[in-house]
Amino acid sequence: MFKKFEMELAGRTLRVDVGRVAAQANGAALMHYGDTVVLSTATASEKPREGIDFFPLSVEYEEKLYAVGKIPGGFNKREGKASENAILTSRVIDRPMRPLFPKDYRNDVTLNNLVLSVDPDCSPELTAMLGSAIATAISDIPFDGPTSSTQVGLIDGEFIINPNAAQRAISDMQLTVASTRDKVIMIEAGANEVPEAQMIDAIFKAHEVNQEVIRFIDTIVAECGKEKHSYTSCAVPEELFAAMKEIVSPEEMEKAVFTDEKQVREENIRVIREKLEEAFAENEEWVSLLDEALYQYQKKTVRKMILKDHKRPDGRAIDQIRPLAAEVDLIPRVHGSAMFTRGQTQICTITTLGPLAEAQRLDGLDEAETSKRYMHHYNFPAYSVGETKPSRGPGRREIGHGALAERALVPVLPSEAEFPYAIRTVSETFESNGSTSQASICASSMSLMAAGVPIKTAVAGISAGLVTGETDDDYIVLTDIQGLEDFFGDMDFKVAGTHKGITAIQMDIKIHGLTRPIIEEAIARTKQARTYILDEVMAKTIAEPRPEVGPYAPKIRQMQIDPAKIGDVVGQRGKTINAIIEQTGVKIDITDDGAVSICGVEPEMMEEAMRMISVIVTDFEAGQVLEGTVVSIKEFGAFVEFAPGKEGMVHISKISKERVNRVEDVLTLGDKVKVVCLGKDKMGRFSFSMKDVVEE
Repeated sequence: MFKKFEMELAGRTLRVDVGRVAAQANGAALMHYGDTVVLSTATASEKPREGIDFFPLSVEYEEKLYAVGKIPGGFNKREGKASENAILTSRVIDRPMRPLFPKDYRNDVTLNNLVLSVDPDCSPELTAMLGSAIATAISDIPFDGPTSSTQVGLIDGEFIINPNAAQRAISDMQLTVASTRDKVIMIEAGANEVPEAQMIDAIFKAHEVNQEVIRFIDTIVAECGKEKHSYTSCAVPEELFAAMKEIVSPEEMEKAVFTDEKQVREENIRVIREKLEEAFAENEEWVSLLDEALYQYQKKTVRKMILKDHKRPDGRAIDQIRPLAAEVDLIPRVHGSAMFTRGQTQICTITTLGPLAEAQRLDGLDEAETSKRYMHHYNFPAYSVGETKPSRGPGRREIGHGALAERALVPVLPSEAEFPYAIRTVSETFESNGSTSQASICASSMSLMAAGVPIKTAVAGISAGLVTGETDDDYIVLTDIQGLEDFFGDMDFKVAGTHKGITAIQMDIKIHGLTRPIIEEAIARTKQARTYILDEVMAKTIAEPRPEVGPYAPKIRQMQIDPAKIGDVVGQRGKTINAIIEQTGVKIDITDDGAVSICGVEPEMMEEAMRMISVIVTDFEAGQVLEGTVVSIKEFGAFVEFAPGKEGMVHISKISKERVNRVEDVLTLGDKVKVVCLGKDKMGRFSFSMKDVVEE
């Protein structure tokens, strides 16, 4: 039966239709926020998927261009693979919801969000986050929700809840916070060096709004919620754990996992696994569960030692950063390069500069942003963790890490007017043992400076971890978590920023939320560690941007022309501008206001391109001396081209001070000649002379 629910949210109506569409899904909500409409559904398989040791959750965010009145480009006229924005939105929906499903649940679950209409003032991404939470909460799928999400902007020091399109464009912060009834469960932020205290206040302002929405969702669940279905538990039997401890004592397991060498730890665990396989060889069920059981045994061991004894696997203090190293210019001929190493995590970032025409064009639902000039790409090859598998291109994780680093660095980039380049940084993961995304921010910041990009200040990133006990005040925050502490811990709290403030946050957790004291301590820890990295490592490697771009980077010269002359420079079907490009080897960009950027490697060719454009846009004046090429010979004279598409005629009587019977006797095609403008003839055409040129 169709039911409609409404509430006012940040000055706009949020409406939820239940029972109107998609009745065969386990849960469905047709979401309306302003004129934004998203269909959110939650479906689950009847039985668990066999042979897996993880919860198979899939989250999809489908962008349909009809939602903004567009037809897809290209030959296919059909939406293709998910855009980067769709992938990032799927991740931000997944992260707060995944921890709230049962740990031993192995049924396939798919959360699908179909964007049907977009109101620029009402974020479809936020609407989908709310829709997924509602669809799952009212379904029969086991879920310890609901959750709610809120976006926060910052304009002139004031927090703006769920900012509209105009507000987002000028906001100093783009913060998204997801909450349960009591705690914060996900944070995603980009900011213009916002101070830590102000960021914390914004997070809990969003948390307050989330509580209002959760109360609204509770009313929907009360009327429309289904009874949660039972499921087959895939938990490891306690008898197996007990048997394992008889064979491998807790002390033996502790000795195996507590080492700062990842390879040594993996070898220790391999030996233990073989020992257990041999002991359980006649119990096929236990052997099939051994991977998960061994993982749980390691997890309990590591968590106990950290929480109770403050002992980390590699022997570090709770707030100690792993050994750091950095260098620049390690890759020859590229425009900029830097490598940052933290323990067994190592990232090399290469910077490439190009003309603004090489900025990435965006074709999505956000009409406010059609291109971006800064692109950060992150790669995570199998060899970085000692594994062997073929490369299939970037997955969702790689795209997410690249976007996080990009968001962290955008606030310190120079404007197009200050530095008229498109910029691409690529972070290659050489070795990984935790928090490669934050290492890529450090490496990228130094690589940009090495390339001569005049960034405002350096940016560094670091991650904090968490291990919790039975109560909210029984916890310990870890600075600079390595892979093992990420796998077995409860949180990966990534914070990037400058000395002045935060530029990006991404928080992932595996528990049911964080209290304010935990968040405050994690942000304080990352601030302390970030300051150390900036001062003691990065500044000592490269203190400021190089004064100019390197010898192999393209140079850009700019000039301004009358916008009315743009057509003359471009020419019919681009003939004129393409001729300039072909003759000089440069790249040329012209904006609608007449700003011309000329990009090239050879200064002489760039000057020649500028000269050609100047000739094209300048009206001839009497006495003006020009140099051109003879391109056509007639009986009555010769035509001289001064720049592509710009020609003038020299009458036969003006070729030489001596009598000329035939033009061919003096000139041939391709001759370089100097001429002087004599003004206009009786028919209003410009007349040129070779014989009246005064030689200096």
